[in-house]
Amino acid sequence: MKLQNIILILILAYSLTGCSPIILKMYGMNNIAAISNDEIAEVAEKYNVPLADNYKLDTAYVSYLYTFDTLKYSLQIKNHLQPSQALYYDKNGHLSSFQINCYSGGFPNLNWDRNEIMTTFPPKEQAPIDSILPLDKHLEFVQNLPQSEKISLDGYDYIVLVHWNRFMGRQSKNLIKTVQENAELTENHKVKIIYVNTDEVFALY
Repeated sequence: MKLQNIILILILAYSLTGCSPIILKMYGMNNIAAISNDEIAEVAEKYNVPLADNYKLDTAYVSYLYTFDTLKYSLQIKNHLQPSQALYYDKNGHLSSFQINCYSGGFPNLNWDRNEIMTTFPPKEQAPIDSILPLDKHLEFVQNLPQSEKISLDGYDYIVLVHWNRFMGRQSKNLIKTVQENAELTENHKVKIIYVNTDEVFALY
């Protein structure tokens, strides 16, 4: 399934009637398009993303997900292809909390704190936890940008990967803010947030 179709399904899931420019504007979304590294940096600064912790997603990510049986793992594949995600991994690289747009609800903004799941760290259960994308495999698809620092996970109790993009507009911005605020709730854990831009992936597929 093409990723553009996933976006359409996402919008239909919110009981809307189509992916019209008016609907996109109501959600603060933009047209899907690849953007340059300079444009990624420009948008990242607007969204309060530290450039040293900002990366982009390799397009091979999609091919990897489709190496799984598309019948047996259809839900897991669909979930990992969502445009807005926050994946919380523990220090052993296991997914312990998974937040994605299609479980958030909300209009005209996605409600990342639906059922108050973001009031604790790590967040309470939202999307189903799976094991098809452990941290080490996920990081294989994370590419450096010109201002990215080398990723070091030493000493961290939790690593959060945030998939964000320009085309989701303020929905991406709100997710980033929510994740950052949630990370401040922990008193005993050291948390590393890695921001991963996905515009190129969605533009290609």
